[in-house]
Amino acid sequence: MKSNPLRAGVERGELQIGTWVNMLRNPASLTMFKQAGLDFVRLDMEHSSPSIETVADFAAMGRALDLPVMVRPPEANREWITRLLDVGIYNLHCPQVDTPEHAAEIVAASYYTPRGSRGMSGASPGNDYDMTMPVMERLKFTNDQVFITVMFESAQAFEHVDEIAAMDGIDALTLGPQDLAQDLGVFGTPDQNRVLDEKRMQIVEAAKKYGKTCAMLVSSAEQARQWRDAGVLIVNYSTDVAVLMEGYRAAMNEIRA
Repeated sequence: MKSNPLRAGVERGELQIGTWVNMLRNPASLTMFKQAGLDFVRLDMEHSSPSIETVADFAAMGRALDLPVMVRPPEANREWITRLLDVGIYNLHCPQVDTPEHAAEIVAASYYTPRGSRGMSGASPGNDYDMTMPVMERLKFTNDQVFITVMFESAQAFEHVDEIAAMDGIDALTLGPQDLAQDLGVFGTPDQNRVLDEKRMQIVEAAKKYGKTCAMLVSSAEQARQWRDAGVLIVNYSTDVAVLMEGYRAAMNEIRA
């Protein structure tokens, strides 16, 4: 069975750099991302349109290439978590985690006994169709590969930072900047960046306190270095859409000058 390179990299204390995939649907793009030097990609099912079949194709290709694929489901519930894990996704990026109860439900759905109550299946992409390992060893190995990041996207979520960060089975903390800014009433105001950076530091400190890591969305190399130096180990640089648009705009401006 395949192990999870993202978890292994984090455990070694190595910076993991990825990007959001919102538009690309060809899993062969993972070969390009790996050649470009990325450590992982994050598929977005909450705000874009990949089907579970597309995600399964990316998962299979990612496992073959040892390039981790992380997925943000439309909702972090048992139905989506079960399907994503069974098609071969180890890394879950869970949106709108506002309460310890929701975090506990995510953990229960993500891990086999004795850590949780993940639904059992037979040979599948989630275990590389490899059933040779004794069953309890296989379940433990699989549990050890799962990596859960939770997103704080509301004022309510920040009321429970310590409880969620302390929870066994939660591996990384992050925030959703736009939804959080909206909920805090600072979206589009001069205070937005300051308030969001205060919240980012709050989760960095909580992660350090409870031995977890942080994931951070950045749009520049400068921001990536800023949060790396603050202790963040998972950096998500930009998106496929933004990189393509910026590249073509720059080329068009130069050509038409």
